[in-house]
Amino acid sequence: MSYQIAIDGPAGAGKSTVAKAVAKRLGYIYVDTGAMYRAMALHLLRQGVDTGDAAAVSAASRHADITISYADGVQQVLLNGENVTGLLRTEEVGNMASVSSANPDVRAKLVELQQALAARENVVMDGRDIGTCVLPQADVKVYLTASAACRAKRRYDELQAKGESCDLAAIEEDIRERDERDMTRAISPLCQAEDAVLVDSSDMTVEEVIEKIASLARK
Repeated sequence: MSYQIAIDGPAGAGKSTVAKAVAKRLGYIYVDTGAMYRAMALHLLRQGVDTGDAAAVSAASRHADITISYADGVQQVLLNGENVTGLLRTEEVGNMASVSSANPDVRAKLVELQQALAARENVVMDGRDIGTCVLPQADVKVYLTASAACRAKRRYDELQAKGESCDLAAIEEDIRERDERDMTRAISPLCQAEDAVLVDSSDMTVEEVIEKIASLARK
């Protein structure tokens, strides 16, 4: 019987960083659902699909083969046989993923892959609707969040460290717009599951968040 930990929350809350660390600490498999949606978004961008054309998005999504493999314990995301792991964290791909993930055909295809993996392996899975839709029977559910200002500052510092020019106010505005889009979409909107534990990381260190979630799994 597999053990499932679901971590949901808004963009920039640190879900991926925390989920990876929790999985490593517990010896579970980390499933980055956001990376899978980003891979689909990259596919749509490469196909030049207009996100306003739902039929075109649905048709293009059917031709995307997205899989996850591991090399030396590190997750690799494959799009049509190509390792695209290093191409998934751009703002363009992130914004496309937020829009295209609302398409029911895109979601149906990816959710099926995610559920199959969780059924056979102990997993830590993060995303926007893991505890509410993808793994509603997860053993542990967490809603990880932080203030928009805090999330924007983290993203700003990350981009600055990479030598990329950016504007803090613009980043925060983008985060607020993405939150609104994710929370109000018709299909599987971002929300806290009734039985999820709320973890606000605004004033917590990464290690404190990791320990908090790992301790929930040990109960």
